Parts: sequence; C-alpha cells; structure tokens
Amino acid sequence: MSNITVSPSSLCGNITVPPSKSDVHRAIICAALSKGVTAISPVAFSQDILATLDCIAALGANYSISGNTVTVNSEKIFSNPTAHLDCRESGSTVRFFIPIAAAGGVSAVFTGKGRLPERPLGVYSDLLPRHGVECKTPGGLPFEISGKLTSGQFNVPGDISSQFITGLLFSLPLLHGDSLIHLTSPLQSKGYIDMTISVMSHFGVEVTENNGDYYVKGNQKYTPCTYTTEGDWSQAAFFLAAGALGGSVTVNGVRSNSLQGDKEIAELLCQFGAKITIADNYTKCEYDTLCGIEIDASQIPDIVPILAVCGAFAQGTTRIYNAKRVRLKESDRLDAMYKALSACGADIEQTEDELIIHGGVLHTGTVDGCNDHRIVMSMAIAGLCANGNITISDKESISKSYNNFFDDYISLGGIAK
Repeated sequence: MSNITVSPSSLCGNITVPPSKSDVHRAIICAALSKGVTAISPVAFSQDILATLDCIAALGANYSISGNTVTVNSEKIFSNPTAHLDCRESGSTVRFFIPIAAAGGVSAVFTGKGRLPERPLGVYSDLLPRHGVECKTPGGLPFEISGKLTSGQFNVPGDISSQFITGLLFSLPLLHGDSLIHLTSPLQSKGYIDMTISVMSHFGVEVTENNGDYYVKGNQKYTPCTYTTEGDWSQAAFFLAAGALGGSVTVNGVRSNSLQGDKEIAELLCQFGAKITIADNYTKCEYDTLCGIEIDASQIPDIVPILAVCGAFAQGTTRIYNAKRVRLKESDRLDAMYKALSACGADIEQTEDELIIHGGVLHTGTVDGCNDHRIVMSMAIAGLCANGNITISDKESISKSYNNFFDDYISLGGIAK
C-alpha cells in the first residue's frame, strides 16, 4: 500500500458518484435467485461488488460484464452441491450469502481477507443450527455450513448488523414453509432493511412488516427483470461535506426519495449550518460557518468518519454517539478517526461508543488510513481545510468501494499526489 498527500484547496463543481453499492449488492443477489436473465446498470465494479459476483458464480450462476452493465444468468443457481465462497473484504457479501447458500442446501466454506475474518458471525452460528444447518467456525472466518435451511421463527437481535436480517430476508422466500423474523431488540440501520425489501419487490418477492417483525411467505419465486441502480449517498457524503467545509459541490444521481439511510447526510450538514439544496436527482452543498451538533449514529454508521471530519472544523463541540458498531468495520473506525484527527492536531475524545470533537484547526500531519476506504476518503476531505499537507497511508483501499475517488477529487479542484 502506498501513501497519498493532499494539500489545502476547495472543491467546486458537479460530480456524479458511483451507483449505490448497497443497491447493487442486493440487485445482483435477487438476479441470481431469479432463475433467468437479468441486466443491472449502472454498476461500478468495486472490490466488494466483485466479491458478490464471485459468490453467485460459486453457487452456479453466470454473469457477464459490458461497460457499466452486468448481466446475470441464474438458470443453474444452486447446481453445485459444494462451494467455496471467497468474500474478499466484504462484510455484506459474507453475511448475505451464508443463509442464501443454506437455503439452497449447498455445503459451503466462506473465506475472506483483511479484517473480515475477525468480524462477528455469531448470530448465524447461534441461529442456523436451530433451522437445519450445521455451522463450523473458529469465531469468524472460515465459516463452514452444511444441511438445508428450514422455515420457522428466527429470533434476531436488532442492534447488531442489519446485514444478518437482510441475509435471512433474501433466503426465507425460497423455503417451503412461511417464516417470521422476530427482532429481540430495537432495530438499527433500518434504512438498509427497507432497501432490501424494496429491491426484492422489484423482483416479485414480498415481505410484510408488522410491529417491527418481518413475515415472509415460503415458495415465492424471484422474477428476472431489467434493473436500474441509484446513486450512492454514502459516497456522496464525502463530496457534500467538501462543499460544506469551503466549497460548492453538486452531487448528481442521488435520489431525494432514496431509502438509503445515509441520505441523512444532507439533513446533518444542514444542521451543522451548511447551505443545502435538494432536488429529485441531485443535491448541492455550499459552505457556510459550521457549528457543532449532536449526532445519533445508530442508523448511519458508514458516514461516521466524514461526520467526524465536519465536527473537527465546526465551532463548538460535536458529539457522535450510539456508534459502538463502527468499531467492527474494516477498521475500528472510532479509534481510527480519533488517531487520524489527533495526528493533525484535533481536540478529540473517544469513549466506547462516542466521538467528542471540539472544533478548531487541523495542521499538517501523517495519518494511518488503516486499509479502510472510508478513513482514507474522509481524511482526504479533511486535508482540504488543514493549514498544511496531510499524508494518508493505504490509498489503494478506496478500490473497495470507489475506484475513481481521487480522480473525482482532483477534477473538482482538489490537490492529491
């Protein structure tokens, strides 16, 4: 991994961010379960998306790529009785595919790299054996399953990753009987569950929500379709924040009616004091004086790093709380942002589930990108307003979600070498 150095500047202009990674993951999986041919576009082929494509292929589906379109032929899904699914570094991929493979009766081994083998999978090792699936795991990856998933009631804590619930939602319609997902604690990141249900409905599969539980009829069939993805609010957050910190940036292709939880970035930047304009298919953010705010991160864990950067330049104190789950991402993101901003002179504190940032000035510094795409991109935005250069390690980690981030950054006036 190599370093990149960013210099003070401001970003101005228009940018189109990549398609929503969350939307693309879900569309590819529904296509793979559809027993037919589905075209999905536009798609940005980040490492996480390639991991999901590799996994549908391991389960017997075929795909082809032409430009920004992926075509999935799923006639032979679950044709392989055994499979090895390499999930690379994608937490979404491994948590989505464990119950999917189980629903297909596939004996599968799941592997990954980076920090992924350490990320928790205990929900499945506790839950799936009660429904016909044997699990073997040292606590994370490799994770082995055998047997065929059976329907019934699935009691799942809501305060862990919503990815476990999404994995079950994809799988349960394939089973012979009806199922209920009962949440044993309040749901976090509900926007991602809503997105899952919406994408499934495009492929003809229904889920009913009632009093916070999810009822899924068995023997449903996914139907092939032509699917158009939407822009990624998680990636838009970086450039909208850049506008708030000293520029004027319009992000095209993000829908105002999106179910993505990270759409909340627009409202939060407005609360900070930035000037926000929201239209059907674009959002514009312009600089104004920012003041610290209180942020509940329970529904928006992925944008915690860039919100911490905004807090570092806002007058007064910003507190980001209910953020404990952020420690279980590609890096311990609370600690990573604490160390990165501290290395540049920020007055910042961390607790088990909080960052408390006292706004001020950032100085030149060298920071650890922690091989985490969101840390690297967040600190690149921080470098716009520092009073000297900031050097960030692990620049290649952006390929996990946004291959062209620094090209777009430079096109808007950023300086990165």
